[in-house]
Amino acid sequence: MRRTAPTGYRQKLLAALLVLPLGMLTATLVAQAPAETTGPTDAPNQQKAPNEEELSLAPAKVDVKPIARDEEIRMRLQSVLNATGWFMEPLVRVEEGVVFLNGQAETDELKKWAGDLARNTQDVVAVANRMDVPEPSVWDFEPAWNGLTVLWRDIIRSLPFVAFGLCILILSVGAGLLATRLAGYLLHQRIRATLLRNVLARGLGVIAFLCGTYVVLRVSGLTQLALTVVGGTGLIGLAFGIAFRDITENFLASIFLSMQQPFETGDLVDVVGVTGYVQQLNVRTTILMTLDGNLVQIPNAAVYKSNLRNFTANANRREDFVVGIGYDDSINEAQEIARKVLEEHPAVLNDPEPSVLADSLGGTTINLRVYFWINGREHSWLKVRSSVIRLVKSAFQEQGISMPDEAREVVFPNGVPVTMLNGTPGESPRVERVPTPPPTNDRNETATKAEGGLSSEAGVIKEQARQVQPLKDEENLLKGPTSTASTKPPGAS
Repeated sequence: MRRTAPTGYRQKLLAALLVLPLGMLTATLVAQAPAETTGPTDAPNQQKAPNEEELSLAPAKVDVKPIARDEEIRMRLQSVLNATGWFMEPLVRVEEGVVFLNGQAETDELKKWAGDLARNTQDVVAVANRMDVPEPSVWDFEPAWNGLTVLWRDIIRSLPFVAFGLCILILSVGAGLLATRLAGYLLHQRIRATLLRNVLARGLGVIAFLCGTYVVLRVSGLTQLALTVVGGTGLIGLAFGIAFRDITENFLASIFLSMQQPFETGDLVDVVGVTGYVQQLNVRTTILMTLDGNLVQIPNAAVYKSNLRNFTANANRREDFVVGIGYDDSINEAQEIARKVLEEHPAVLNDPEPSVLADSLGGTTINLRVYFWINGREHSWLKVRSSVIRLVKSAFQEQGISMPDEAREVVFPNGVPVTMLNGTPGESPRVERVPTPPPTNDRNETATKAEGGLSSEAGVIKEQARQVQPLKDEENLLKGPTSTASTKPPGAS
């Protein structure tokens, strides 16, 4: 009995017999295709060398039997370039895996993009990018317009950040002002120096403002700039201090003077050889009104470093003068006469008590030095000294105390009054000195009309200072009476 093969087995055998000849034919055609195509195609390419920009990098691997055919590669690349719409009349040609690109690209970036696209396509051996990039026209303003459009978009996008930065800056300014006022209020009772108090308060305000600026720069991504701004503030201050050394020295001296308060507004001081009433202390100079009515501005550094005499710090002030008497006169009597004059004078203080001392022996006189104390705030030392000298001279004349001078020749315009006494014969007559009474109007007047009273000149100097315009525009750092800077001139309503 004969056995028959199954039906499925027969179908598989028949399919294998049919596929085998077709596979052999396909392999033969594929193997012959390069030989047939390469010959006529390479001939024209060898006549013209490609440009450097047309060549692409050599592939790391070339398949001998590519899977994708040239036509498939061309159709795929052509469809992609057409779909983008970025190129004008793009044309793709593929021969043996080499892609030739033709057409126009608007920019070099688009041309490079097309070359990269072809090179990254499957089974592409090389890319010859022959696309043209047209030169832009001189009158083409499209790039400028595009740049303005981009700038406008950036501005619109940055508006929220700008608004945030402005809010932070406004808040930092407000915080700085608040810190300045709060610090000024807290330091008012602890620091007497107005300038130092203002500097510390404003320094805290500046720190608050710098904190806000740092936050804005940090949020914007400018961290390095923020650190530079914060760290460079001290360097800038140091550089300014070195560049403006004199100004900085006067400024620091004004701080120290306002802290120590060696004088106040209206005090009579003597500094660097200038005597006058203090009108103002600002950040640069100390302003004095001299006894002659002149306004003098002295740099604060000179005031701080020099010797300073404050005549008003202590109300009592001692004055002295020298008077000479003859050798024939009694020193004790002359001292007592001068002491009584000082004791009876209304402007001379009894405590400390005045004194009259023998000072020196001159060529023709015995010099007495008269010391007395006055209240410098109430009386003028110049006027009181003049009054005392006048009264002592009158008292000496009344009591017959001579006050000879250094002259070699003595002139007696009215003669020498003598008195002849009854004596015995042979004795020489004696000459007695008769006191010459002083003028009547010099006896009892404490202050003459010429002396203009004994009151202090502070009021007169102050009245003169009120009319000085520069004092009205400066900030006075001193305490004391009403500042001349805020006082209205005479006649102002």
